[in-house]
Amino acid sequence: MVKKLKKKTKKMALPAKKIAKQAAKPALPAGEEEKIRKTKIRVIGLGGGGGNIVSEIVSKISKASFVIANTDSKSLRSCGRKAMKFQFGQNLTRGLGTGMNPVLGQTAAQAEKERIKKILEGQDLCILVVALGGGTGSGAISTFARISKNLGNLTYGIFTLPFKFEGEKKMEIALDSLKEAKNHLNAMTIIPNERIFQIIDKDTSLKEALSAINKFLAESLGGLIETIYEPGLINIDFADFRTIMEGRGRLAYLNTVEEERKEDNKIKNAATKVLSSPLYPYTIKGAKGVLLNIAGEKNLSLNDVNQISKTISDLASPEAKIIFGISQHKKYSNVIKTVLLATGCERLGFKISSPSTKPLSSGAKVKKRTKFSSPAENKKVRKVKKEKVAVKDKKIEKPKAKAKKKRKKPAAKKVKIRMVKKEEKPQEAENIKEETPLVGDKVRKNALQIRREAEELEKEMVEKEKFWETPAFLRKKTN
Repeated sequence: MVKKLKKKTKKMALPAKKIAKQAAKPALPAGEEEKIRKTKIRVIGLGGGGGNIVSEIVSKISKASFVIANTDSKSLRSCGRKAMKFQFGQNLTRGLGTGMNPVLGQTAAQAEKERIKKILEGQDLCILVVALGGGTGSGAISTFARISKNLGNLTYGIFTLPFKFEGEKKMEIALDSLKEAKNHLNAMTIIPNERIFQIIDKDTSLKEALSAINKFLAESLGGLIETIYEPGLINIDFADFRTIMEGRGRLAYLNTVEEERKEDNKIKNAATKVLSSPLYPYTIKGAKGVLLNIAGEKNLSLNDVNQISKTISDLASPEAKIIFGISQHKKYSNVIKTVLLATGCERLGFKISSPSTKPLSSGAKVKKRTKFSSPAENKKVRKVKKEKVAVKDKKIEKPKAKAKKKRKKPAAKKVKIRMVKKEEKPQEAENIKEETPLVGDKVRKNALQIRREAEELEKEMVEKEKFWETPAFLRKKTN
């Protein structure tokens, strides 16, 4: 009995020690701990391509939940175990894919709105990752984005566009999908798969190429989520992130770069790298909102911070909201980590038409849209268009010149003949001069010939007048 009592007293003493330790620690401001705990971020991969991206990045990002949504049960089984799997549209697809039919993907998602709502509700930020151009992801993205927006979540879309060798049809489906979804998104990041050739060799396997894009997305998303959750010397929290994400359908630039801090020029390299990722067809030029966080050791100097922040702020719009943060930690020994999120960037290289009320078409009669191209290619297209317009203008001007010549010709052929009246004297008639040559046989007539013709015409007129002046019954009939 005595031993049992001693054990109980020891157990009773432990909570008191814990309370003393907690009292010694500095307390967080009131409500700050709750804010950090309540911030929930969910990353959802839609379709086969989106599911593959999330499967690869799920092990590299912490403090966020992951969902892979698809109609294809076989594709879901091959995904990693760390992400929650969500199958929908079984009644329509019978556990298969949608066969590059976005209408089927959209119908499957709309039929299960309540189930989709359950995986989206209670979140502060929903990140939808889709490889556009197929059927499931391209068709379902607008439904997922609309439900997320209606629940009051911040909704951020990360999209990849198909390779050129996949055909024009896939690009048309991708652009149609963007048009439908963009008005339900706060911001969207677009990475064309074709840009991967700028960072890898053309002989690289397709799996390695796609893995390079997934690695880039994992690093960029990981840096952003870390910035939102971890406190810093100049702190960036979810409220700051919400300010940058205000608006609808804004084009966003997201990049995270780690650079070794050994020489002074390394600071400039960090700023250059974070601003010029080769995977993006656009820059942060003209951005309306910028969130920038610089992480380093405790000896991070003011000059280092100034060089990076000034380079970035100079490119943004003069009216941009710029939120700046600094984090210091031992894990960043001799390293500067820069996280940049810019929203409202200028659209360069492609154009997304305004959203329409019509649903996605099945694909047989999809209107052609402006193809994705680089700024240099766009300049060439503009030159060709200008040349075509110039040629058309020249062709239009030629008929006008001919019309003027036709009008002048009859004017040159006119012959002015002055008729001689009775009262005029023969001398006046003799003084008449020919102004223009006659048309036809091109024979010139002198004044006497003209006078004779005039006299004959006058005689005929006088005879006719006499004939009509006599009464009808007195007129002699001529045989």
